[in-house]
Amino acid sequence: MRFQSTRGQAQELGFDDVLLAGLARDGGLYLPASWPERSIDDWRAMRGLSYAELATAVTQPFLAGSAIESQLSQVMEEAYSQFDHPAVAPMVQLDDNTWLLELFHGPTLAFKDYALQVVGHLFDRVLSAKKERITIVGATSGDTGSAAIAACAGREAVDIIILHPKGRVSEVQRRQMTTVDASNVHNVAIDGTFDDCQALVKAMFNDQTFRDDIHLSAVNSINWARIMAQTVYYASAALSLGGPDRPVAFAVPTGNFGNAFAGYCAARMGLPIASFLVGSNRNDILTRYFETGAMTIEGVEPSLSPAMDIQVSSNFERLLFEAYGRDGPAVKRLMDGLLQSGSYTVEEAARNAIAEQFKGSRLDDEGTKAVIQSTYEATGQLIDPHTAVGVHAAQSSDLDPAIPRVVMATAHPAKFPDAVEAATGLRPDLPAALANLYDLEERCDELPNDLDKVQDYVRAHSRV
Repeated sequence: MRFQSTRGQAQELGFDDVLLAGLARDGGLYLPASWPERSIDDWRAMRGLSYAELATAVTQPFLAGSAIESQLSQVMEEAYSQFDHPAVAPMVQLDDNTWLLELFHGPTLAFKDYALQVVGHLFDRVLSAKKERITIVGATSGDTGSAAIAACAGREAVDIIILHPKGRVSEVQRRQMTTVDASNVHNVAIDGTFDDCQALVKAMFNDQTFRDDIHLSAVNSINWARIMAQTVYYASAALSLGGPDRPVAFAVPTGNFGNAFAGYCAARMGLPIASFLVGSNRNDILTRYFETGAMTIEGVEPSLSPAMDIQVSSNFERLLFEAYGRDGPAVKRLMDGLLQSGSYTVEEAARNAIAEQFKGSRLDDEGTKAVIQSTYEATGQLIDPHTAVGVHAAQSSDLDPAIPRVVMATAHPAKFPDAVEAATGLRPDLPAALANLYDLEERCDELPNDLDKVQDYVRAHSRV
């Protein structure tokens, strides 16, 4: 399997090099050079598999030619052995035709665990095969950082440095990062927004000398392996609800668009998916795009769903590449326009191709609290603010009511106890495994939004 950049100017790579590279050298994101397609019979044959077995079956084509291709089954078994539910990604029915897909049964109680536990094991095995080490630098709006740290803490061939926006993640999210006592883990609070953190990471990847000197790698969803692993829970949910013999719709709360794009990948592999209902919070750049066809950056405002407080949805570039018929130069022109003027407009044919599968909605903070409250009153289920945005996307859609709707429950409600308590009067408790989180010592450095200072810090903490 070969992978190509969305901007068309980087050389194609195999899986192992894509895993370690993260961002392509032309600034683009990697995608398979061709999509492996599964027949309806192939998908039917996956019914009844355990989650780890399904993960192996779904992702195997992407590792063709990898040095660790034969180890994939063991990677998946190890990655999902730490999850606290036997189904790994169980579903709970909310009403006649709406389900919650609980994606918070991993070590850090968020959907990022489902990919990053896999990525951590892949890093270990590929680096061992290549006899190399890497420095991971990531940006987080809350959940990616803790999940990446949980996946990489203590790994001998990896140093990991996570940037988060100071004061813009929940206390639970921050403590899940800053209380990990491992010599290869470093946390940095940046004086800025998540988009600032993400821009710093991309700038470091685009500095080729710096990138090569420290063997820079990524755990954000710019890394193809993250997206690959997330396709699995779409397959798991669809097969549980009668797929592939009937289509299923997915309501996805998202900011960076990686979770939604993972579902698109499953569809490209032949899994019948009726629609993706994309939910945004008050930082609604994606909803504005779906309404107007223009992607325009505005200011970021803090919200009750901080993981979605984003104005640059990096993974939308991958969808543009597909919608433009894999025209890398066209995508590069759009991305250059976004960098130069803060906006681009999608051509009609590409916009129509996207609109066939994706619909957008938005929900402000007051609406988020109302959905948390109404969901609890109707079902007894406590949901976190991000999941509430997804529930709203499902409930407000004009989709055929005969099509099952699966809401991505992206985080445990106890990660956002203040918001849940404000909406319902109930304060969710952390699971037993994290009960002492507030008692642990925090380790975190603070830096300004300054590329030179952040690069100096990374050099000082890299053991390459």
